[in-house]
Amino acid sequence: QVQLVESGGGLVQPGGALRLSCAASGSVISMAWYRQAPGKQRELVAAISTAGATNYADSVKGRFTISRDNAKNSVYLQMNSLEPEDTAVYYCKVKGIWGRDYWGQGTQVTVSS
Repeated sequence: QVQLVESGGGLVQPGGALRLSCAASGSVISMAWYRQAPGKQRELVAAISTAGATNYADSVKGRFTISRDNAKNSVYLQMNSLEPEDTAVYYCKVKGIWGRDYWGQGTQVTVSS
């Protein structure tokens, strides 16, 4: 069983920045951030492999950066140039060493003036 603790959400003005963090209680393989806006399906924002390979949703390319610290079993999402459309609950998802997926509790990001 892997426990995830997320932090870093909040209210920010358009054009601002936030950094999300997610710490896992054990070793994991891939790590990713998803988001879900009201009335919409949950979508992949960014993912990173153990080796550091990344992929991003087209809507966040050039603005968001995913990174990880394998020694701390942690993943981060640096979000710059935030837009109102980025408003959502952001979830961390990791794949454990036995192949099971684990989800964080979610953290609210609100972009509004």
